[in-house]
Amino acid sequence: MRDITNHINIRPAIPPAAAITDNTVLTTSILDLQGFGSACLAIGTGVLLSTAATFAVALFEADDLAFTTGSAVNAIDMNGTTALAGFNQAADNLCFKIGYCGNKRYIRATVTPTGNNAGAPISAVWILGHPAFVPTANPPV
Repeated sequence: MRDITNHINIRPAIPPAAAITDNTVLTTSILDLQGFGSACLAIGTGVLLSTAATFAVALFEADDLAFTTGSAVNAIDMNGTTALAGFNQAADNLCFKIGYCGNKRYIRATVTPTGNNAGAPISAVWILGHPAFVPTANPPV
């Protein structure tokens, strides 16, 4: 069996919290890609109680931490699509992912609900890959 643990790092993106009950946009933490050559956002859902909600995912990139030069990531710089990373109310207890393969130093994402009027527990983590140095720290830093 091959080792993945020493070749990735994990950072919180959307920490577990109380389920959102409206259309509040969830914005991830900003991820600094320095020292890594790839990144993936892994989104997990709990039981989605709304009967007609959709959740759209968008990915953004920037050269600066303040995102003053930030913009939406072009499809060519994604592994997967924002459509595949999005989901609806039927996606109870599932995971979704979208990867980044662009050349900016910082990225962040949003999960935007529409039609959400009940509990929607959502959390996410950033997974960093292709590190400049291995093994990566454990616990991740």
